[in-house]
Amino acid sequence: MLKKVLIANRGEIAARIMRTARRLGVKCVAVTSAADRTAPFVALADEVVEIGPGPASESYLRADKIIAAAKTTGADAIHPGYGFLAENADFAEAVVAAGLIFIGPSPQAMRRMGGKAEAKLIARAAGVPVVPGYQGAEQSPVLLAKEAKRIGYPVMIKAVAGGGGRGMRLIEREADFVAALESARREAEAAFADGRILIEKVIGKARHIEVQVFGDSHGDVVHLFERDCSLQRRHQKVVEEAPAPGMSPELRQALTRAAVACAKAVGYVGAGTVEFLVEGALTVDAPWYFIEMNTRLQVEHPVTEAITGLDLVEWQLRVAAGEPLPLRQEEITLSGHAIEARLCTEDPARGFLPSIGPIAAFETPQLEGLRVDAGVVEGSIVTPFYDSLIAKLIAWGEDRTSALARLAAALEGTLVAGPKTNTAFLHALLSHPQFRTEAFDTGLIGRELSNLADSAPMPAGAVGLGVTHMLLNAHDRVEDLRRLGTGESYSPWSAQDGFQLGPPRRQRVSLEVDGKPTTFTVEWGAGGPRVIDAPTTDAPAAIRQTLVVGDGNPIYVLNGMRQVTLSWPSFDAPAADATGDDLSIKAPIIGRVAKLFVAEGDPVAKGDRVAVVEAMKMEHVLHAPRPGRVSKLAVKEGQQVTLAALIATLAPTRETD
Repeated sequence: MLKKVLIANRGEIAARIMRTARRLGVKCVAVTSAADRTAPFVALADEVVEIGPGPASESYLRADKIIAAAKTTGADAIHPGYGFLAENADFAEAVVAAGLIFIGPSPQAMRRMGGKAEAKLIARAAGVPVVPGYQGAEQSPVLLAKEAKRIGYPVMIKAVAGGGGRGMRLIEREADFVAALESARREAEAAFADGRILIEKVIGKARHIEVQVFGDSHGDVVHLFERDCSLQRRHQKVVEEAPAPGMSPELRQALTRAAVACAKAVGYVGAGTVEFLVEGALTVDAPWYFIEMNTRLQVEHPVTEAITGLDLVEWQLRVAAGEPLPLRQEEITLSGHAIEARLCTEDPARGFLPSIGPIAAFETPQLEGLRVDAGVVEGSIVTPFYDSLIAKLIAWGEDRTSALARLAAALEGTLVAGPKTNTAFLHALLSHPQFRTEAFDTGLIGRELSNLADSAPMPAGAVGLGVTHMLLNAHDRVEDLRRLGTGESYSPWSAQDGFQLGPPRRQRVSLEVDGKPTTFTVEWGAGGPRVIDAPTTDAPAAIRQTLVVGDGNPIYVLNGMRQVTLSWPSFDAPAADATGDDLSIKAPIIGRVAKLFVAEGDPVAKGDRVAVVEAMKMEHVLHAPRPGRVSKLAVKEGQQVTLAALIATLAPTRETD
């Protein structure tokens, strides 16, 4: 067994690898960016090396710094986790050249199967059907546009070196191809340092099925059954389960046999996942196609561990140390059903816009059959530098129904205060009739997003409790008392303890609710403040279900997997533009200006692209909301921007006056 392993990753996957390594007596070295210094995974390591600032391009994507850290600490091997450099063959080669063990496939196998283009050729040679498309070396925009037209719209652009939905774009019509190509290449370059793409025909009503494979250095390759990863948003998986619901034994045999054949064709060693699209239901005669192989451990590997009772990280460490696979194919059995939900800091109602900031509270329930792989704790800070995944909830049951019920209960008992999360969205997804009856496909979230993301408003009584909490916590703070709008100085008569000689006192209180100015009427009595705008009908239920987190500014009100943020109004906001005619375009998130499409003085039409802001490995395109002229450009490409930072200002042209 290995003695010491450096983990070239972060968050929940780094913590998860460390748990297994510690159990096996293997020491762990963590590398960390400056932004992750206080992250939970850092505290779990035996040794820590800081390798750069927050942006991944200056830390977790710096192969030279990672290898140097491994050499300095005397590590035997490097585990890449998933994402970052996990599928970078040049990195794997550099690790081996430095005299270290790379915990994964050989650089040669990674190049052949990790590159989506060559992987298709290998699969086809092994007799495995592939999705029609283009995966040639010629990458000129003109040729790619011509190939997309030949294939026939809709088509999918994919990053050759990519994974996790990065560098993927669905294109419905020819007019959108050039812009989508530019965006996909930019994202692929940022995530994988490789802008090559391929084009695939879109398969309608498809299920996304992947097979977990494992190979050793002695020539053996086995499969550990399949996972269904059809529930996706922005081509990124949201919920995964194993085994695939409704899978016929004959189709399972065909897919697992094809997956093992693909792995054997390149002498594959370590953990890998072979991915397929199945058209329609998972019946014996359903058409199916190979799409790619992920040459690493997957985010969703815990569901496979749950149904097989195996530890895939342990298998990785043993195989990397030269040991044979722990089990033969006939010894690997399947038991029960497992479902994983990815808990992310994002706002589904706003197109899954990432949400960042400090986590004021974080709790998950303890339930039989529930596993939680978390990368945060209370007090952690979600930054804009990495993806939005903060935890995975994995539920196992004897059958799919019991696993679903357990996961739904786990989401109901999960508490995250601070950044917005997709908790309610995940719960709605698990409850959707098509998902429950196994009549779903990869397009379900896209079709039903408005319903899935449309949560009921926070009960007014719950918000009222939050307002009361804020007022009571402002008791001894003169600055906050002045913000109540009473105009009073601090004195015993303005003290917020309910004492007074006359009838109950009322006042109007201005607060911001999720950033929107809102006014409440508060009545002060012997029992303290009470919001009297709130309907009394929902107050009892709200009191039973509501949790108020925080004792300052802001505070968070949580009720039924929903959250609102209450804060005192800001009195130092920048003044509006003096002309009154200009329109400001602002950053929707803290991030980096990845691209500018305009210069000062340029005319723009409504809907024209102005800029791209990148955050959490996702691009956010900012469009002109009306015709006009760019009167001011406030940023440069590559610049970091804060939330609501000014990007550009539009002034009306003569034609629009």
